[in-house]
Parts: sequence; C-alpha cells; structure tokens
Amino acid sequence: MKKAIQFGFLLVCLTLTTSYSLKKDEVVKLVCEYHKNPVGIDVEKPRLSWQIISESQNWMQSAYEIRVADSKKELQSGKNLIWSSGKVESDQSVNVVYVGPALKSMQRVYWQVRVWNNKNKASSWSAPAFWEMGILDSSLWTASYIAMEDITTEKKSHPAQYFRNEFKTSKPIKSAKVQVTALGLYELYLNGKKVGNDLFTPGYTTYNKRLQYQTYDVTNMLQTNNAIGAIVGDGWYRGNIGWKGDYAFYGKQLGLLVQLNINYTDGTSETVVSNGDWKASYGPILESDIYNGELYDARLEMDGWAESGFLDDQWTKVQILEHSKEILAAPQGPAVKAIEEIKPKELITTPKGEIVFNLGQNIVGWARMKVKGKAGDKVTLKFAEVLDKEGNFYTTNLRAAKATDTYILKGEGEEVFEPHFTNHGFRYIQVIDYPGDLSLDDITGVVIHSDIKPTGNFTTSDPMINQLQSNIQWGQKDNFLDIPTDCPQRDERAGWTGDAQVFSMTAAYNFDVAAFYTKWLKDLALDQHENGLVPNVIPDILTGAKGVAAKGGATGWADAAVIIPWTVYQSYGDKRILEEQYESMKGWVDYMAKESGDDYLWNNNKHWHWGDWLAFDANNPAYNGSVTEKDLIATAYAYYSTTLLSKTAAILGKTKDVDNYKALKKNIKEAFVEEYITPNGRLVSHTQTAYALALSFDLIPENLIEEAGAYFAQDVEKFGHLTTGFLGTPLLCTTLSKIGRDDLAFMLLNRKEFPSWLYPITMGATTIWERWDTQKPDGTIIEGMNSFNHYSYGAVGEWMYNYIGGLRIDPENPGYKHILFHPHPGGGLTSANAEFLSVYGKIKSNWEIKGNDFSYEIVIPANTTATITLPEAELENTILNGRKPKSDVQKKMKQTDDGVVLELGSGTYQFSYPANNLKS
Repeated sequence: MKKAIQFGFLLVCLTLTTSYSLKKDEVVKLVCEYHKNPVGIDVEKPRLSWQIISESQNWMQSAYEIRVADSKKELQSGKNLIWSSGKVESDQSVNVVYVGPALKSMQRVYWQVRVWNNKNKASSWSAPAFWEMGILDSSLWTASYIAMEDITTEKKSHPAQYFRNEFKTSKPIKSAKVQVTALGLYELYLNGKKVGNDLFTPGYTTYNKRLQYQTYDVTNMLQTNNAIGAIVGDGWYRGNIGWKGDYAFYGKQLGLLVQLNINYTDGTSETVVSNGDWKASYGPILESDIYNGELYDARLEMDGWAESGFLDDQWTKVQILEHSKEILAAPQGPAVKAIEEIKPKELITTPKGEIVFNLGQNIVGWARMKVKGKAGDKVTLKFAEVLDKEGNFYTTNLRAAKATDTYILKGEGEEVFEPHFTNHGFRYIQVIDYPGDLSLDDITGVVIHSDIKPTGNFTTSDPMINQLQSNIQWGQKDNFLDIPTDCPQRDERAGWTGDAQVFSMTAAYNFDVAAFYTKWLKDLALDQHENGLVPNVIPDILTGAKGVAAKGGATGWADAAVIIPWTVYQSYGDKRILEEQYESMKGWVDYMAKESGDDYLWNNNKHWHWGDWLAFDANNPAYNGSVTEKDLIATAYAYYSTTLLSKTAAILGKTKDVDNYKALKKNIKEAFVEEYITPNGRLVSHTQTAYALALSFDLIPENLIEEAGAYFAQDVEKFGHLTTGFLGTPLLCTTLSKIGRDDLAFMLLNRKEFPSWLYPITMGATTIWERWDTQKPDGTIIEGMNSFNHYSYGAVGEWMYNYIGGLRIDPENPGYKHILFHPHPGGGLTSANAEFLSVYGKIKSNWEIKGNDFSYEIVIPANTTATITLPEAELENTILNGRKPKSDVQKKMKQTDDGVVLELGSGTYQFSYPANNLKS
C-alpha cells in the first residue's frame, strides 16, 4: 500500500468491519402501528413491524412467521393461537398487515415473529410484544357525557372544572382499563394520583367531526374504596383560539366522558361510568387559557378531592350532556408529554429593573417555580423569546397573547407551581413580586411536545452549521405539539398547511413523524371541503372568517394534502397512508384542475395564493429580485401534486386514474412551458424561487435544462445571497446541487450576513426565525407578525442530510429498503456525519478529510441494500484491504462521472482514498 501511494496511485481502501461468518440473528423492536405495545387502538387490521440485528454482512430476510395469541403462555407454547401467518416467503419486515380473525373491543393479544435469512436459516422467536384494541363499536360506550351548568361564549378565560365520583371493588382484580375524553382538555385522577403522564389530552382534532379518547391501564391503581376524578379546562375546544380573538369555537360547554372497565379474577366484570351521580365544582384554577396562561389560587385547593371519603356536599350535581359518541376515535399520533427540563443559565436584572431568567434555549412548555411566602402573596411569571436591543424583556411579538402565569400562595412552607392547560414559547422568564430572594434553583424550564422519537443526527466540522441543525430540531420539537403549528408563542399557533408541507421531509429525518402526520392528515381530510378545497390551517379555525387567510386553497399550502402523504410513504414505506388519504389527494388535484380550466394554468385571478411568502425584501417597491409571479408558482405546484397523485394511483393499482393524471400533468407542463419559459430557457419570473421550482419539479424541457440552470446559477451569483421565501427556500440548495453547483449551495449555507441561515445564529438564535430579518443587526425587532420560532426555513435540513451527509432515500424503494449514499464534500467542511434510525435500523454516512486522505464510513442495516457513490474516486487505482479486489468485488464497482459506484448489502464498511480531487 505504501508503495502504491509512493508511486502516486489513487488509493481506495475498503475495510470490512464485520465478520463474514454467519452469526446469530435476533428479531427486535417489535411495533404495532408505529407504537411499542399500544393500548387502545382502533385500527382493525393493524400493521406489525420489526428489525433484525445481525453481525452477518449482506443479511436479507427471505421469510417470516408471525403468531398471535391471547396470552404470553399460549404464544410461547405455540398452542391455541389466534392466528399464525405460517412461513411467508417475503423480505417484508415493515408494516406487515395482521390478517387473522377480527379482534374484539378491548381485546389484548400477544405476538412474536421469527425470520429466515437469505441462507434459509431461521432465527429464534422474538420476545413477545402486545397490542390492545380500543372500543370498536360506539354502542359499547355506556358512559354519558357530563357537564357543569356553565354555558358561555364570553371572550375571557374561564375557571377549570373539577369532577368526581366514588365506587367500591370487593374482589381480586385481574385488569382494569379506563377510557376517557373531554370537550376541552382533561387530567384524570384515580385515588389521588394522576392517571398517565400524557398532557393536553384528548388532543387537538377537528372536534365536531373527530374526538379522540385515551385508554389507560389502571389495574395497579385500584383499591377497595376508590375515587375517580378529573379536571377539565377550556383548551382549544372552548378557549381562546386563533389571532381573531375567537372563543368557544367548537362548543360553549365543557364535558367529560369516562368509562372504567374492571375484570375480576373470578371471570366477572363491571363498568364504572360517568353519569348523573357524579359531582362537580370549581377549584384553584381560576383562569386557564393556552395563549394567555393560568391563574392559580393555591388557597382554594381541595385536599383529597380525588380520594375516597372526601366531603363533597358543597359540590353540585352534574348534568347529562348530549353529544355524539359516533365521532370518538382512538389516537394514532404520539401523546404530548413533558420531555426534558432545562435549568436557567443566568438570572439578570434588565435596564428597566425587570428580574429575568435566561434558559439559554428557546423552548415550548412552562416554568416550574419553587416559592415560600405568606398566604395571599401573588407571583407573576411572564414569558418572552428575546430581549430587545436595550436588553429589556420583549413581548410585542406575542401580539394579543398574554403568556402570563400567576400563582397565589397558600402560605404553607415551600410551594411548587406549574400550570395545567397552558404552554408558552419562551427563552426568558420574567418574575414579578416574588417573595424573598430568587436563585437559579427556583425556576426550571419544562419542555413539552409530542413524544416524537429522535431519529436523525447531523454534525459537521463547522460549529455554526451544527448550531443550525440544533435550531432546526428545536424548532420542530417546539412546534410539534399534537399538530404541526407555525409558531408556539403568539396568538396563533395554528396548523398552517404550507409550513407543514415544506418542512415534512426534514421533519422525517429528525424525528419519527409517521404516526404524528397520520393523525393530523385525518383532520385535513375531514376539514377538506366537498369540492376538494383544502383550508389553510388544520384543524380549520378560519373557514367562515373574514380576510384572505380564511379563503383556503392556497398553492403550496393546500398541496400538503398530496405532498405529506407522499413524504410519509417515501420515508416509511407506508402504503396505507396513500390508501387512506387518496380521496383527499385526488380531491385537491381535481379542484385545481377544475379551477384552472381549459388553459391548465392555476390562475391567481381566480383564486388567492400566498405565493413565495416572506421572500427576501419582497415588499420593497424598488426591489423585484425576489418577487415570483404567483400564477407561475401555483401552476408549478399543480403539476407537482398531479405528478405525485399519478404515481400514487400507480402504486395503488388505480390504472384509470394513472392515465387521467398522466394526461393532466402533460397538459399542465405544456401550458407552463408556453406561458412561463422563453425559447432560451429563461423564466418570466427571473427569480431563484421560480428556477428552483421549475427545475426541481421537472417542468423545464430537456433541451432547455442547461440554459435554465445557468440562469438560476447566475441569479445566485449576482446577489451573492438567497432571495427566496417559504416555497423557494426548501428547494434552493437541493436544486443547485442537482445542476452541479454545490459551490453555490455551500456559499448560501456558509453566509453569515443577512439574509442567510447562519445570520440568526450570529444574533444568538437557538431556533429558526419566521423572517430572514426578524431581528436587525442593530438589535431592532420587526413589530407585528414576527416569530423567533418558525421551522419553515429549517427545511434546508433535508439538503444537509441528503447532500452534505450523503444519506438519501431511493424513491423507487421507499422507506430505506434501498439506500443511496453519495456525500458531497465542500464548503470548507472537513467532516460530516449523518445518522438515521430507519424502520429497518441504524443508517450511517460519515466522511472526513484529513490531510490528503478521504475516509468514509457507512452502516447499512439488515434486510436492506445500498448504492454507494465514492465522490471523485477512480476505479483503476482502487484496492481492497491492501490488495487488488477480487473479480467478484470488481464487478460491483463502476466508474462514473461522479466517482466509483458500487452496490452493497448490510454491514459496516470503511472506505478511504486520497482526496486530491475533492474540495473541502
């Protein structure tokens, strides 16, 4: 090897870090509908997935066998099975559909799987897992909705309501499950303890069409004498919602529905339900509002209110509330939980004399406060994302949201306060009227969001790019609170479809979002109009309101109906989401086609579009370098969504639709070319966004691609910075890389001056901003609509994983069944590491330039394959493990313009070769 280097040969060294000998294979990480051991699901034919751990290279599953039983004992004995798949010749290990006998409501079943590898050797059976059905027949709901006589549309925050009842059990208990939901937000208590650790239940849905209920196992919480209780707050259902100042958008009266099913060891059972015997009262939560905060008077606490024997003679009888049980549904998305805690970095006094804690990170959640004082002392907590240019507490960008929690002490030693039904987006906490001296130990930031599991990790040799990745991930966590919100701090926090759409693939790299999007897309389909129009926000709180935001059907926004299901399919190999959302996808494309008419141009004169929202300096009358014609954008998206729909129809075997939509997209493309592209390949909107859309969506005729790409590159070079907005930015760097201009993509990424991704970091940002200039270099903050925590521009993360890290999905083999590895070193970086926990297991793409050597490590999980491109490598000088490759290996390696390309099976591999032709 030294001799080869000495003579100047290009060295490519492939070191295989796993053994060639066959090792024991293990089946692990069994999940049902993307959840581990889910309780209370209503998917009648749930899908089962597993992963394989193997030390063998090139491991592929050749067959599987699943068995299902009523108990672990029967399962492991293989006797009295409910269902056995038998040995199925298949390499499918993700989303395998249960096709056994129909399961009953609340039935728990246990399952396990074994697999055969490509040498026909069977694994051991996996450890058992289970899933449990929820209530599948609405007639089984014997409980009644109960409510206080508190009916209001008054535009103010209301006290939370407390409900309780007592019951006895007299026999040994085998199992006990409780199903619960509310019109409003609830916390359930049993014998004085909170049931579960979920927050903001039952979740945010289109309440008038779909109401989620939760199922909890409370077997170990029961005793002989029992008390069950709940607190219900306004939440999204009856509280302040949206920036229009709406209250009681979904209903005027809160309600509670509880059904506790107890199974005894003697085979008998009983059900405890919410009914007219329950009692209700107000308590210490005097105000409870998601935007405005909570007012809590600890002097009004009712010790033991959820315990047996509590004296409730002052409580009132509840009334029965008539409300549909047909719309009840088990949750599919992950619950909101308290995920982590952050201690403040510093305690400061501002120039105005404000006492302020700095967490050092912009988060979503609340502050837990420890305090001692006299009964009646009042402490106020206010929340803000930033300090202004003078260093004072800044809340102007919150608009009407008060973001204020107030705690009134009961005066009994150390007291601990954290709110129940509110959350804030903040980095800074102002404390007002605190009795005594404050210390860093008195405040803790509690981070809450949907319990989406981290899947992606991306790091480079540049600390600022690493901070950008951190900002992207924090922006996602902070805005994925049961729905994908636009921002988490001001009087909005709505499920804007455009923001969700442009970020969806980046979201799928960073976290497991399959179940999260599955849940949200159901509400999108329900809120979609009969003519196919998709509202701008989901759940739809705008239809019927005044203003352009309420119109719905905006291009790039409504296209979420098509693009996000496709993203989930690509990221997880989830065919069912295409099946379930197909009519919604089709409805939107048909709506655009009808509105476009015979000229196939999705025309702004007929419909309102946001266009390339918040593009750089687009509102400056003297500047038009970023203003892209809305009709062009709309027609480009119409083509793209129609293309995805035609592909979806083909996957689902809808041959007639395939033909129809292929013809439609052909007509749209011809219309686009005729209307918006000159014979020389120049777009009538000569902007970065226009070229990024047209090139990325394949709207440029083949003979004009080179010319259009040149115009695109020239525009980027001319400005030296990006000029894009919400729709252009996600495609900007990706499209530059596609036309071979990584240098320009890296130039945009590395830029630290405004406008750029790194500029906010120079200003101390820890999340992604809504605007490129949310805060000016002199510290001035734009007033009005301005958020320091908007994830949309973080969609550049997709390019960072795909091109810098070199880890990509193969569109023809979705869900990472076949992986594409192709790193693009550049931009002065000397290393990059992209890791991803796919549905098959860990994938890794890790490169480094050290001296004149390029090293590259990849990990390919079992039951997958990959195509690897070694950038700028040369085939004729390649060696393997210090010697010339054997002929069978040589056959796998091909020389291309991009470098050496080869196909590999599972395993861990190390490559290295001189970096003479690579640019760091």
